[in-house]
Amino acid sequence: MIGPMLISLVLLATTAGGDTLSSASLRDPVRANAPERVSPPTSSVILSDSEESEENIDIASIIFEHIGDEYEWHITQWKGKPIAIPLPCIVIDNGVHVFTAHHAAENGYAFNENGKLINAASGERPLDLSITKNVLALMMSSLLLLVIILLTARWYREHDALEEAPTGLAAAMEPLVMMVHNMARENIGEADYRKYSPYLCMAFLWILFNNFLGILPFFPGGANLTGNIAITLVLALCTFFTVNLTGTRHYYKDIFAPDVPVFLKPIMPVIEVFSALMKPVSLTIRLFANMLAGHIMILSMVCIIFIVAKYGPLLSGGMTVISVLFGVFLDALECLVAFIQAYVFTMLSSIYIGLARVHEE
Repeated sequence: MIGPMLISLVLLATTAGGDTLSSASLRDPVRANAPERVSPPTSSVILSDSEESEENIDIASIIFEHIGDEYEWHITQWKGKPIAIPLPCIVIDNGVHVFTAHHAAENGYAFNENGKLINAASGERPLDLSITKNVLALMMSSLLLLVIILLTARWYREHDALEEAPTGLAAAMEPLVMMVHNMARENIGEADYRKYSPYLCMAFLWILFNNFLGILPFFPGGANLTGNIAITLVLALCTFFTVNLTGTRHYYKDIFAPDVPVFLKPIMPVIEVFSALMKPVSLTIRLFANMLAGHIMILSMVCIIFIVAKYGPLLSGGMTVISVLFGVFLDALECLVAFIQAYVFTMLSSIYIGLARVHEE
């Protein structure tokens, strides 16, 4: 039960540091968290200086605004005014300072080209422990997942599962938990799988839960948590340390003293160590890239409606229908991808653990 909270604390510490590599900063660090995003404009439309004031849509800005991290949580607009949740900026710089992004200048802070808080006088980065959009999403999703797990556990405490079929939330959770449990048994082995099944179950449920929350277009969904490479890196490192800190002697013997011909003995350890280091990299990139790409595809499809709006009602109406249909299709596809990516991450983690738990015959 405490597994989601433990890994959330690690993820929280990584994300709250302020220097995490967000998906937006991969594309354009200036636009990703630029200061103007702290005070959202009344419209995402940028007007040209022509006499007709023709509307030009900055698609890249719209997309990376939605998938990037922010010092506030923009929800919607009402009558041209943004509705957003102001989040606390917490910095340690000659004391603890707490303020919102809109009052950064009043407290002696500004934003650098990457959209991060800096001391306005010295230009240096303070210790930034701010509750950003991703941090808040991390806290809320972990809390919700913990509540779901506790409610499921309560049903099993109050009922005899051998005499009564699960109902409600327990009925929905049991197939997922048993799927991961059986996966661990198959890939790790009968002798050791029970020790690792709770971690694998927690990782699967946490990733799956946040993948689906990221697809929701409204609060508390919409945060691109599993599309942030810092988040996926911490998850991959959890598997990496689980594998290498609990590996058997035979596992390390196969790495540093493999039974191979003499001329291969100097080469194989290098290859094996490199392979071990690449496993968390593959876990990180696979989850991050697939979830990020899904968000970008859906947002791009929606933006087509606004791009063709100025070309007349015929073309605009036709492309709107096509965009909506493709958008619905991509949403359904993204739901499938959300499940597959959680499953693949868990399956590969169980395989890596199983390889490290091999016993000498």
